[in-house]
Amino acid sequence: MRTFYVYIMASPSRTLYVGVTNDLPRRILEHKSKPPGAFCSRYNVNRLVFAEEADGSRTAIAREKQIKSWRRLKKIELIESLNPRLEDLSDSWSDPEKIRDSSLRRLRSE
Repeated sequence: MRTFYVYIMASPSRTLYVGVTNDLPRRILEHKSKPPGAFCSRYNVNRLVFAEEADGSRTAIAREKQIKSWRRLKKIELIESLNPRLEDLSDSWSDPEKIRDSSLRRLRSE
């Protein structure tokens, strides 16, 4: 089974972006490259502040939809439960191709 990730990116002003991907390092690099016209470049959303690993796409997409439906305060509380200072978790990756398990929560399929 393929691993997927639900992640939240943030800007310095705390604009949030919730997404899902099967290749977290690649997707984070895409966000950080700020392609013209993209949400992340328009709002300077360039810091990975939360990520969960999920078994399969269905579990990941269901979790993404759940988080997107939450009010902003609940999203911030989720992020701060694991990352109180909203630090960029991808800064701690010595190699962008390697995900550090300590920065990810594990989401189990139901």
